[in-house]
Amino acid sequence: MTIWGGPVQCGGMSSRLPPRVRSLIIEFPCDARRGAVEQFCSLYGVSVASFYRIKAMAARQGPEAAAGALSTAPKQRPTRTSKEVEDKALSVRADLDANGWDAGPLSVAAALRLQGVTPPSRATLARVFTRRGMVEPEPAKRPRAAYRRFRYPQPNGCWQLDGTYYRLDNGQTWCVMQIEDDHSSAIMASLVCKSETSDTAIEVTDIAFRRHGVPERFLTDNGAAFNLSRRGFETDFERFLKRHGVTPMTGRPGHPTTQGKNERLHRTLQKFLDAHRPIYTAKRLEELVNQFEDYYNTARPHQSLDTSIDQTPAQAYQATPKALPAETPITTRTRVRQWVTPKPAARHQLTAAEPIEDTPGLFHATRIVAANAEISICAIHIRVPNELAGTTIDLLINDTTITVIGPGGQIIGTVPRPAPDLPGRPTFTLTSRKPGRPKITPDHP
Repeated sequence: MTIWGGPVQCGGMSSRLPPRVRSLIIEFPCDARRGAVEQFCSLYGVSVASFYRIKAMAARQGPEAAAGALSTAPKQRPTRTSKEVEDKALSVRADLDANGWDAGPLSVAAALRLQGVTPPSRATLARVFTRRGMVEPEPAKRPRAAYRRFRYPQPNGCWQLDGTYYRLDNGQTWCVMQIEDDHSSAIMASLVCKSETSDTAIEVTDIAFRRHGVPERFLTDNGAAFNLSRRGFETDFERFLKRHGVTPMTGRPGHPTTQGKNERLHRTLQKFLDAHRPIYTAKRLEELVNQFEDYYNTARPHQSLDTSIDQTPAQAYQATPKALPAETPITTRTRVRQWVTPKPAARHQLTAAEPIEDTPGLFHATRIVAANAEISICAIHIRVPNELAGTTIDLLINDTTITVIGPGGQIIGTVPRPAPDLPGRPTFTLTSRKPGRPKITPDHP
């Protein structure tokens, strides 16, 4: 018998044999002379056992099956997660997802522990979900270890407030306002209302005060309903906080991540509400918001807290002594600029207005609404709701728009600022059909 090719070192394992050597073994004649197998194995570095194993596989399953490398994986893996545990994890994940809750590996592990099942590690659950086709890998996603989380050291050290609008199945839009404790991520109070105003902010905050006491600080965005200190004056909500010794704060404009905890809470709420559609009435929306608040605070372990004990926001809120507000009301007031009427100017220019130092190109003016619910500014007329007749309103003006702000800090609407050479005096009408969505009707062609 002629043996083609030179010596090959194969390590004696059938799984590591190159295809050429496997082909030679498969084609090796069964009636070869005595000692030919030993000579072949010695030449190619193949064990006799591997030689006969490949020959037997070729006879049993065919040459094609024997030509491929054999798996070196053990038939039994003592440390591998059992199929029963994997199926249980998938079932728990499906239940969480159906009820509108986060269904990631940490959430599933916490739910398994509550059911008395010892879960695999977070990484193992992630691999199981990927292997079973439940999620798609996102290698470009920022890893969890890259996040730097900040929270106040004590409960009531700082509360966050923001509102989110939710559209019902009948087309109506309602606002859900929520206050969250920065330390424990617990929901202090929730309120379903028509729009985000200073009055509704005071209402939901008063509920939280009666339930949990008064915090040391209060964080909001720069919305006109919450905080206008950057624009030079105060809202009713700011004055309400200061009377209770609470320091109002805002994030930097254009940086919503400062209020990131509340923004993330709204995302969780929206997912929960979507899973319980249809929702046709505000009463049903309020029932679901209350149900969400109770489960979120007392039954759902929060991933930003101590995951070793599956700590809930309510447990974290009670685990540490609470911070206290100022003992006396805060009397310092936000500096309100005195608006001085300038010398007569062209009618298209700003009158009785002054530039705002913090925001280049932005001007502020005040007007008393006439008996016919109309004001004049920048050579235009603006009609506002009749109930504002006789009140003083604020206007924020830039090169393209004019924003009308009511006495309580709520935004009535926005109208375009016409070009200086526009003939006539156009009239714009602001009527709020839906929260935050004014109807703008120019009466002038």
